[in-house]
Amino acid sequence: MDEVVFDCTEPAVLAQFWAGVLGGQPAMRDDSWHFVDVPGFTRLAFQRVPEDKSGKNRLHLDVDVPSIDVAVEQAVGLGATVVGNRHSDAAGSFQVLRDPEGNEWCLVTPPS
Repeated sequence: MDEVVFDCTEPAVLAQFWAGVLGGQPAMRDDSWHFVDVPGFTRLAFQRVPEDKSGKNRLHLDVDVPSIDVAVEQAVGLGATVVGNRHSDAAGSFQVLRDPEGNEWCLVTPPS
């Protein structure tokens, strides 16, 4: 796989946000197409589209972290918003968040 592409209205904002969450440096192909080469992962790209996001994502990223509390604080500082309560079950724990354009994603930890 070469890249995962997000449709968005502000590609530069999302590239900066996801670089802060996952590492790498935001880069620009042109004003409507920005990307991040995430260390150890597939490139994330962000392309400008005219319409706003509507409805729930059909695909989302799960980001494995050592501490959900610490990762939530860092993500919120970068512009994420928390959605609902943290969930825990036999598979581990996860917290749903939204990026600055409302795309849902999760911070996850394995069971302890």
